[in-house]
Amino acid sequence: MDLGLFTANNVWMMVATALVFFMHTGFAFLEIGLTRQKNTINILFKNIFIITGGLLLYYAFGFNLMYPGFEDGDLGILKFAGFGLDSPEGGVTAAYADGGYTYWTDFLFQGMFAATAATIVSGAVAERMKISAFMVFTIAYVGLVYPVIGSWGWGEGFLDSWGFYDFAGSTLVHSVGGWAAIVAIALLGGRIGKFSKDGKAKAIPGHSIPLATAGVLVLWLGWFGFNGGSVLSADPELTSLVLVNTSLAAAAGGFGAIILSTILYKNLDLTMFLNGILGGLVGITAGADVMSPNESVVIGIIAGLIIVLGIALIDKLKLDDPVGAVTVHLICGIWGTLAVGIFGSLASGEQFLTQLYGVLIVGGFCVITSGIILYAIKVSLGLRVTREEEIEGLDLHEHGMDAYSDFTINED
Repeated sequence: MDLGLFTANNVWMMVATALVFFMHTGFAFLEIGLTRQKNTINILFKNIFIITGGLLLYYAFGFNLMYPGFEDGDLGILKFAGFGLDSPEGGVTAAYADGGYTYWTDFLFQGMFAATAATIVSGAVAERMKISAFMVFTIAYVGLVYPVIGSWGWGEGFLDSWGFYDFAGSTLVHSVGGWAAIVAIALLGGRIGKFSKDGKAKAIPGHSIPLATAGVLVLWLGWFGFNGGSVLSADPELTSLVLVNTSLAAAAGGFGAIILSTILYKNLDLTMFLNGILGGLVGITAGADVMSPNESVVIGIIAGLIIVLGIALIDKLKLDDPVGAVTVHLICGIWGTLAVGIFGSLASGEQFLTQLYGVLIVGGFCVITSGIILYAIKVSLGLRVTREEEIEGLDLHEHGMDAYSDFTINED
């Protein structure tokens, strides 16, 4: 491989890394927009902690836990390559990763993915989980659970050897966060005022729909790096196809959600429109490189329908998810993973069963591990803030700050 091609590949991967990093801005905007003003600082603090803590954990041991170098004869379940980072021989040349990128770019790109799983949980537990409890959970889940599961698929572990396929993380990233989110909100219970005495869910409007809208658009932009970077090179044909499929699925997801939402509820709900876009993005993530544009549109439309039905189901189960994270990341993540066995160049009955086995194994492991971590936190630190703290706002009680100054002048 000539130096020019290697450089072009690595530059594209660094651009993709920057786009995935920028997605955290989108997550932050979306979460604060769909929740109340009194909890804005709390949500922003969590998002900043996830990025900083997640990257340091991934540097310390997560990267080497996720890419441990499984060998012939290994079970492909758990292995550790050591602490810290140490570029191997040829790690900064075209000899590494088929000339797609350097060892350092590899670490940073994957490190940006690692924090996403905890960000998904952050939105689901918004407005009632103790910040200390969330921080401890993030350290355990991002530091240990996420990289172990990642090693099964992307680290050439046992799921990879079975033929399980997840191009950019519908299961290995999104549902990993989604499974933990549903366990967390089940243990936490709903926000005060979310459910009436007869169990009917009531809307708790967010304080800034414009911010939420900006967040979704930023996430859509960031997904060009999330999926486009997962080509792992600047291959012109494949990268272009992935970006087309990603955008078409997002657009179709938005339309699927708003059409069904309007039929069922007789109003043009912008939040359903926004979550439909995200559902389409999560849905195409597992197979963006093996689908045609037509198939991507179908996958996106179905994801959009799932969004509307899934949000209604979560409410019916009396689970309080302020931002729709479980439906977007878990349910649409499952759909996107199974879709690889239904559509595209890999479609077959055998592939569908392999995808299903992968979903069930990852789901079971996530539910068990997140349940253990969260229950341990519940009996030690406690999971939920007090009633007074929840009513008055976490910004005041956990941070002693207000997100929006009233701009009055203190003349004392």
